[in-house]
Amino acid sequence: MNLNAPSQTLFIVAVVIAVIALLGQIIAIPFVSVYAFWILLLAFIILAVGVMMRGT
Repeated sequence: MNLNAPSQTLFIVAVVIAVIALLGQIIAIPFVSVYAFWILLLAFIILAVGVMMRGT
């Protein structure tokens, strides 16, 4: 399996989602605080898919 660098857009999307999840863990944000772990996991999965796919 070849791994490639994700596109800059995909990387930024994953980082923004991860930061929102981390802020939800620190600050009480209604939906985000309850599901902060799962939102952070989603950001990681998006980044991992971007690394495994070619040309994204």
